[in-house]
Amino acid sequence: MINKIIRMGDLYDFYGGLLTSKQKRMIELYFLNDLSLSEIAEQFSVTRQAVRDVLVRAEQQLENYENRLKLVEKFSKSRLDIQKLLDVLYLAEQQAAGTGSPAVVANTIDYAINLALQVKQTLG
Repeated sequence: MINKIIRMGDLYDFYGGLLTSKQKRMIELYFLNDLSLSEIAEQFSVTRQAVRDVLVRAEQQLENYENRLKLVEKFSKSRLDIQKLLDVLYLAEQQAAGTGSPAVVANTIDYAINLALQVKQTLG
């Protein structure tokens, strides 16, 4: 369930603005505020089933947006690539400060540049 909450949070961050105000509010109450279907139904004066239907439809819409646009996927990949880039730059810094030969440092920096270009390409 925690993975679904994280997934929905990510999708909501990127595509929540494309949902109706009712869908947005119910997603927020259910996934972010941890309210039950009954509690949400009471707030909206509808049945639990109606809340569930709205949530299921909103989840499907968010997944459809991601399947088409891949913004969450690109963001996640970029975040990993940026962390890898930072790790490589830290390694280059350590090599330059230590006993690393200029050739080893240059190779590490070349690798960092290639990673940076990959991030740039992923981000468009």
